[in-house]
Amino acid sequence: MELGITTFVENTPNPENGNLLSPAQRLKNLMEEIELADQLGLDVFGIGEHHRQDYLVSSPAVVLAAAAVKTRKIKLSSAVTVLSSDDPVRVFQDFAHVDLLSEGRAEIMAGRGSFIESFPLFGNDLKDYDTLFSEKLDLLIELNKAEKITWNGKHRPAIDNRGVYPRPYQSDIPIWVAVGGTPESVVRASSKGLPMMLAIIGGMPDRFVPFTNLYKQTYKSTGHAAPMQLGINSHGYIAEDSQKAADEFYGPYAQVMSKLGRERGWSPMSRDHYEAMRAAEGSLLVGSPQQVIDKILYEYELFGNTRFLLQFSVGTLPHDKMLRAIELFGTIVAPAVRKAIGEKK
Repeated sequence: MELGITTFVENTPNPENGNLLSPAQRLKNLMEEIELADQLGLDVFGIGEHHRQDYLVSSPAVVLAAAAVKTRKIKLSSAVTVLSSDDPVRVFQDFAHVDLLSEGRAEIMAGRGSFIESFPLFGNDLKDYDTLFSEKLDLLIELNKAEKITWNGKHRPAIDNRGVYPRPYQSDIPIWVAVGGTPESVVRASSKGLPMMLAIIGGMPDRFVPFTNLYKQTYKSTGHAAPMQLGINSHGYIAEDSQKAADEFYGPYAQVMSKLGRERGWSPMSRDHYEAMRAAEGSLLVGSPQQVIDKILYEYELFGNTRFLLQFSVGTLPHDKMLRAIELFGTIVAPAVRKAIGEKK
């Protein structure tokens, strides 16, 4: 199993003192986090795209290009690229640059996005939410196959036998599809033979088993030659012991989730709800290294996934604590998970 980290590069006030990092300092901290993940042998680092004041990265490819020249082995992915409101040609070109700078470590994780700010910003109509993504994903796949392309669609001007440059270092850039748990999204990914990343950020993980089974069944039935790849992405944090992890993560996490709750009509995050999510079969991977190991392996038994990504820093944590969490992930959790899965095979 590949193991890695995702982040939305949030820049929210410290719940303890209200202080806010400068954007430059937050991005400097991010580079150090990516470098450490690379040095520790983690497999993937993913960065989300947002167009909100509380998240810093609107262009994952720009930040990943900076990380490409500071790292040696780790795969560099968006998490996600909001493809519906972007131009697939520019997405492909931008990630081709990341791929060249990293000598073949770029990936694109395409999704429709859980926020809508980019749609009016770039002149897209929300009533086209689904068709925008479907059409642009088809174009991105075609761009990945050939140097010259002819294309005609509803949501983008036609392309008549034009070359798209630069070409990536790899023969083609891996394209993952990120889904939140709708059958239509699952079938779209599997029928196209694309790797799928399933986000589990609430509820009980076992309720997502029907979606991963649907992905596997559809993938096999359509006869794709490439090996099936299935990823799980969850919120989490690691400290030396369970109580320390729970206490350190709760304030930043509750601040962010309660704010999103006000926007979306959810209840505020309470400590009781938080602790329920931390339970052995809950969706939140917050605890000691052993607790996180156990939960990753529990989800592996449920899903048979080939990749697991842990989203640290849902709310801004002190930089030293974030580095320590990455260190524990890379030195204790990842080796134990790899060993356990290797023994199961």
